[in-house]
Amino acid sequence: MPETLLANEPMIRMGLFVGILGVMAFWEMAVPRRRREIPRLIRWTNNFGVVVLGTVLVRLAFPIVAVGMAILAAERGWGLFNVFEVPFWLAFILSVLALDLAIYLQHVMFHAVPALWRLHRMHHADLEFDVSTGLRFHPVEILLSMVIKLAVVVVLGPPAVAVLVFEVLLNATSMFNHANIHIPERIDRILRLFVVTPDMHRVHHSILPSETNSNFGFNLPWWDRLLGTYRAQPRKGHDGMTIGIEQFRTLRDLWLDRMLVQPLRGPASGYAINRERREEER
Repeated sequence: MPETLLANEPMIRMGLFVGILGVMAFWEMAVPRRRREIPRLIRWTNNFGVVVLGTVLVRLAFPIVAVGMAILAAERGWGLFNVFEVPFWLAFILSVLALDLAIYLQHVMFHAVPALWRLHRMHHADLEFDVSTGLRFHPVEILLSMVIKLAVVVVLGPPAVAVLVFEVLLNATSMFNHANIHIPERIDRILRLFVVTPDMHRVHHSILPSETNSNFGFNLPWWDRLLGTYRAQPRKGHDGMTIGIEQFRTLRDLWLDRMLVQPLRGPASGYAINRERREEER
């Protein structure tokens, strides 16, 4: 079972990625939430260029990824769930929850530390918010994220299938909650009790730092509510809010070459978790 899982992981993930991307793209065209101002060709070609580059670098830099590390940890007896015997179903649930919490905390950290914000702000510098934004992360951030994920897997010792399910969920929900899709408010209110919705996560992409410093979750909305980072709606409403950050607001900044060197451009000041900026906005 583990060997089969590892051998088929790329095919499983790629098939689900393409399928979910297609569904979200069609949904955006059919029922958009916000009016599109920038041609999709400009943003999508460059955003997907970042995805391809990040994927290639991960495969070159890491001989083993998260699912493979979970299998290795089980063979070597590494991690909590490989030391303490618990029912598979409990280990599965706790592993998915723990991995999701780790991603939430990682996200907060990338906002709180100026050097890490330099990398992560490329994700926020997109001038519009759609399914491609959910894939737009600096390749160096992707590499650091993989290091953190592998460390969590080694410490936790989760079942390999739980890691695969989490990876698929993370990828799928990232595309879903960044999608420019309209979900009726009454349905959104129910959905966001169980999953991060586009209207919930869009607040996180507001140009206002106090709103950027909220709604960090990707899969589950519970961490934001429990840890005090939840914000229900943007101050100016979803149609009136401005997407992006203050520093990079030209169409040229959307090109791949500019995105890759963005961490080296300008100051790291104004990052989301900043007490002085938050106090000024009150």
